[in-house]
Amino acid sequence: MHVRRLRGRTAPWIEQKRLKSGMARLVLKFGGTSVADLERIRNVARHVKREVDAGHEVAVVVSAMAGQTNRLVELCREAAPLHDAREYDAVVASGEQVTSGLLAIVLQEMGVNARSWQGWQVPMKTDENHGAARIREIDGSFMSERLAQGQVAVLAGFQGISPDNRISTLGRGGSDTSAVAIAAAIKADRCDIYTDVDGVYTTDPRIVPKAQRLDRVSFEEMLEMASLGAKVLQVRSVEMAMVHGVRTFVRSSFDDPDAPQNDENGTPIGTLICDEDELVEQQVVTGIAYAKDEAQISLRDVADKPGVAETVFGPLADASINVDMIVQNISPDGKTTDITFTVPEADYERAKKVLEDNRTEIGFQNMEGATDVVKVSVIGIGMRSHAGVAAQCFRGLASKGINIRAITTSEIKISVLIDSAYAELAVRTLHSLYGLDG
Repeated sequence: MHVRRLRGRTAPWIEQKRLKSGMARLVLKFGGTSVADLERIRNVARHVKREVDAGHEVAVVVSAMAGQTNRLVELCREAAPLHDAREYDAVVASGEQVTSGLLAIVLQEMGVNARSWQGWQVPMKTDENHGAARIREIDGSFMSERLAQGQVAVLAGFQGISPDNRISTLGRGGSDTSAVAIAAAIKADRCDIYTDVDGVYTTDPRIVPKAQRLDRVSFEEMLEMASLGAKVLQVRSVEMAMVHGVRTFVRSSFDDPDAPQNDENGTPIGTLICDEDELVEQQVVTGIAYAKDEAQISLRDVADKPGVAETVFGPLADASINVDMIVQNISPDGKTTDITFTVPEADYERAKKVLEDNRTEIGFQNMEGATDVVKVSVIGIGMRSHAGVAAQCFRGLASKGINIRAITTSEIKISVLIDSAYAELAVRTLHSLYGLDG
């Protein structure tokens, strides 16, 4: 992620004032389900007011009300299937503008000094890739001044301003990225992501009722979990938080704002995503993630010669199709090879067409594929210093009769591709195997 500047120019006297008073500078982000209607917006306002009453400086980043972005996207498609991306951004960005204005009005009604701002007013400068823009620069001084004056800044997420001076949008899930970027720019002490769950769990509680909420998780672990199927945070937002060291707290917006915010042990209810140095105890395995949106492609009897991988994966890369797991087998005669890999299920048919179009250059005899597969991943920074974690995984799956189609590993994760029929059994087995049931 290329970002030139996200740090604001906070005046030294403001920072000294904050340190002496013990108050914090917070960014609170609320997603679409949290602001789905006026009743929920009022509930959000109570969360904001609680932090203001505690003496904190508060900036709020909001998404569009649930369902609004989909409605606006569909209107663009109905207007013209091949519409101008710049006008598309002008339309879909209006959802966040409505939410930010409504929340500011409700806060003002509660006696809170609040004002709404759009992405271009910050300004959040992006590249020219309308519809999926990347943040290039944020000058946080304007927002820092508002906060220092006691104003709650309510910001429209998901949007910025492009080099052609037009509204740009960051793609789906962009409000999380907006919030983390704003937090970095204004030197916030923490970025709180309010969602419909009360934190990050060791796995999906719908599959494993014994799943435990994690008090803390490292940036690296959260990045792996987000990219491997966990839906709590958007991958780009975790990348940005890690790069800029933005401590991020995942919590529920549906909790009573006036209820105690700590559990019986005095721990804040939620999950803090932070540097590895802040983790008191590092478990070997932190969580089990799974992703159902995978597809497998196998090319049979490919000529085994230098450059064959480039002839396969080069065209896929040119078509912007991401390849994940790769397994290559050599035939007994040493002249041909089988290459198996995974792609996102949404790109499955397109990937097959790209490969078929390049069949002569690649030289494969047959192509096979499957979409009834799932990727299950074991994640934990403690794996760096513990041997045998992978063997334990393979042994546990074998004991349940689960066949592994492909394997990929990194320093802190092991991913296996299996038949989708065994997905829940695999998740439950591994969750218990690594002592995560609590």
